Amino acid sequence: MQVANEWDGLEPLPQRLDRLALCGRPGDVALVDRDGELDFDGLDRAVGALAAHLADRAVPGDRIASWLPKTRTACLLALACARAGLVHVPVNPLLKRAQVAHILANSDARLLITQPAREKLLEDSDLPVGCRILSEDCLLDHPVPLPPSSGDTDVLAALLYTSGSTGRPKGVMLSHANLWLGAIAVAHYLRVEPGDRTLAVLPLSFDAGLNQLLSTWAAGARAVPLDYLVANDVVRAVERHGITTLAGVPPLWIQLAEAQWPPEVAARLRILSATGGRMPVPLVRRLRELFPRASLTLMYGLTEAFRSTRLDPALVDAHPESIGRAIPFAEVMVVRPDGRIAADGEPGELVHAGSLVGQGYWRDPERTALRYRPAPAGSMLGGMAVWSGDTVKRDADGLLRFVGRDDEMIKVSGNRVSPTEIEEAAVASGAASEAVALGVPDERLGQAIRLVVRGTGDEARLLAHFKAELPTFQQPREVIWVDDLPRNPNGKLDRVAIAKMHGA
Repeated sequence: MQVANEWDGLEPLPQRLDRLALCGRPGDVALVDRDGELDFDGLDRAVGALAAHLADRAVPGDRIASWLPKTRTACLLALACARAGLVHVPVNPLLKRAQVAHILANSDARLLITQPAREKLLEDSDLPVGCRILSEDCLLDHPVPLPPSSGDTDVLAALLYTSGSTGRPKGVMLSHANLWLGAIAVAHYLRVEPGDRTLAVLPLSFDAGLNQLLSTWAAGARAVPLDYLVANDVVRAVERHGITTLAGVPPLWIQLAEAQWPPEVAARLRILSATGGRMPVPLVRRLRELFPRASLTLMYGLTEAFRSTRLDPALVDAHPESIGRAIPFAEVMVVRPDGRIAADGEPGELVHAGSLVGQGYWRDPERTALRYRPAPAGSMLGGMAVWSGDTVKRDADGLLRFVGRDDEMIKVSGNRVSPTEIEEAAVASGAASEAVALGVPDERLGQAIRLVVRGTGDEARLLAHFKAELPTFQQPREVIWVDDLPRNPNGKLDRVAIAKMHGA
């Protein structure tokens, strides 16, 4: 078991999330976007104004959804909802209409903040009863901005929707304490300083993407949000804004490692971090060569626990295959099937306990009970823990190595993809009677989707439906048509047999 011992200098008592706007020094820039610069005083005022608008339209505890690119409003909403006592529900801007409708309905959102072009994509039936759409243009200044909030830090602050191996995305419930301590911990171990500039390229609906913003402000540093199309967009932004800090998922790092980096631009980066999947060792080596002046931190995280482990940059060259040790405020254990702590070198389930553990899945007690269970008897911190379903090993030095996923999740470009959602889309196309989605290794994406289908053979119709209904990262890379699919004695599709037959 491992409890992070790097708490020296950290304040273990959480605060309300919106107080991150108060962490910077007066006059220091907090945010740079298309609307210009916002210093920390301006950040606090803007958060207060947005919070006041929301408080005029909702009551504490209401869920406020946003479906936006990385606009200023999108960046401020987590803090503004926290200040108004509301629950933020960020929706991935890549999702299509039906997926947005599911999140709105499941969260019972009171407001959806979006843009006119996106609003036109929705139908009246996509909104739950009582939910209103607001354009972000309506939420600018306010005559009476709300002051910083105070009160219970264990109350719900955000729902982050993440896919499971079965069913549709589920909302992970995160409190002010979870998000605050996650921001403090990451800012601390990455050693972010007030003079740093973070290029925020990850989606704000992704736990690591939200954390990149919050941890930057926790350190009193500057965030520069970017919606990029190609890797060279990132290179140019690093040069234009003097970026020093960059986080990415493995597929993005693959693209960035292949991009053309002027040596003087590469030399500006001093903090790199990777999360969202296994980093291939050759890629780690390439990044160390490309950015020799930058520290590289390899991280493992769970949305359900909002960060778990990290590998110290000093150990990356010697242990590039490792995901490191527990981060501050976390206890990470390797647990045998019988509930005992595994020995060094023995595989077991990664179990995370401590202050970063979330509050379960929104209105889903059945799935909550499967993932959130009491910590094992050998835990030092005890309490409720997240049983990850991921298999890891711990070496004699206490370093963890990822072995594999016990569930059937497919991870494409850092996005968790539910096979069930892909299979339902295939059947909905009218071209498939049955379908099984498999994850297969892909050097650039981490995994790609291989779809095994029994149906009409009309591949053009099938792919046209996927293109219309699902985002890019949920498109199958290949389709295999079959006459029949094997079943188990209970009459259900035999996924293990199908995976063996089709190379997954």
